[in-house]
Amino acid sequence: MTLTIPAPDQETSETKPRTYQVRTFGCQMNVHDSERMSGLLEEAGYVDAGGNQADVVVFNTCAVRENADNKLYGNLGMLASVKEAHEGMQIAVGGCLAQKDQDEIITKAPWVDVVFGTHNIGALPTLLERARHNNEAQLEILESLDVFPSTLPTKRDAVYSGWVSISVGCNNTCTFCIVPSLRGKERDRRPGDILAEIQALVDDGAIEVTLLGQNVNSYGVEFGDRGAFAKLLRACGQIEGLERVRFTSPHPAAFTDDVIDAMAETHNVMPQLHMPLQSGSDKVLKDMRRSYRSKKFLGILDRVRERIPHAAITTDIIVGFPGETEEDFQATLDVVEASRFSSAFTFQYSKRPGTPAADMDHQLPKAIVQERYERLTDLQDRISAEENRKQVGNQVEVMVTANQGRKAAETHRLSGRAKDQRLVHFSIPDGGKAPRPGDLVTVTITDAAPFHLIADPASADTRDYLVRSSRAGEAW
Repeated sequence: MTLTIPAPDQETSETKPRTYQVRTFGCQMNVHDSERMSGLLEEAGYVDAGGNQADVVVFNTCAVRENADNKLYGNLGMLASVKEAHEGMQIAVGGCLAQKDQDEIITKAPWVDVVFGTHNIGALPTLLERARHNNEAQLEILESLDVFPSTLPTKRDAVYSGWVSISVGCNNTCTFCIVPSLRGKERDRRPGDILAEIQALVDDGAIEVTLLGQNVNSYGVEFGDRGAFAKLLRACGQIEGLERVRFTSPHPAAFTDDVIDAMAETHNVMPQLHMPLQSGSDKVLKDMRRSYRSKKFLGILDRVRERIPHAAITTDIIVGFPGETEEDFQATLDVVEASRFSSAFTFQYSKRPGTPAADMDHQLPKAIVQERYERLTDLQDRISAEENRKQVGNQVEVMVTANQGRKAAETHRLSGRAKDQRLVHFSIPDGGKAPRPGDLVTVTITDAAPFHLIADPASADTRDYLVRSSRAGEAW
């Protein structure tokens, strides 16, 4: 019998690092949580699977979006046979749907190895190892926060940009939303911890940060400073090398003028605001338990535009909330027309088990909701196109994010975000320098569509084209 001993640098199935993939559904908070999951797994010795089949697949789920359950279980169903053929493969489910469904996930999909909640992300590597060792599924759902997520390691998708949580949880009681029951009451981080994390990101190459919270403008209530969010924005303006600051999402009921002033007076806070409307009907807003009315909402937009004339404002709108009449829906159309949103995330209402709205009378037929949804999107698409056409001829600074995907080879364009968060596809003029993701490019807008802007300079015109490297110490 011949014994083969691997060379010192030769990997075997026992020594080869296990690979992972994190699949994310839902909001920016989930995207940020997925970066934490990736960071934890890499710290534990796992490596990114890239385009290959992973040894560990983690689903970071959402319980808010329509058909969230179907999307998860459909994906789990497709992986059942893959796992059977892939020795040692593990599947983990975390996030809001895991917090809600808990042991129901293992009942419906017994091939799942780990289920963990929104409050114990840090336990993921331990639970995976325990499941392998014990050869049985591991379920761990905490009812309150174990470790603040920002203390966990992170693998960022982009070196030049990062998410920073300023709070977790929510104290609001919107009747359509299940988030407070899944993420708990609001917990605020201390300003010093937030600013230290931002500084660390900048030191690591980031020039843009997005401050995250379920309701960012209520930040500070927990430690008794209602002006804390405006102060935080101003403090971000003192961080050298931080070019762009964004935040999401505020709540209209608590949005105050000191925040508007801080936005207007802090050089690196971007002229962009995401302000969720949800409905333009005061009756529906009351039923939603949204503690503002359409007049207050429009007043906020007026004050923002008075102080920041070129601000782009986006929103969220729900169509077909229980009891919504045609008159209520028309009120929404009227507010949308008056608001001149640059874009809107529009949703058809769907029942979310565990929310008060799910048990309300007068649930609307699907056909009515669909028809109203189409009317709303038609209106917003027209407004978006009109607002974007106003940008033609303007010179804008764009942060390069990527090429334009499948169309890039045909158009030879790259893509990025303007300061106001509009998507810009731009081409490089003859003789112009080729930028890299994270670089800042100055271009002139030449055309517009509802969902993007185009900057195509004349073939020999480099006068308005300027590339500034985002890498510290590098210049063109």
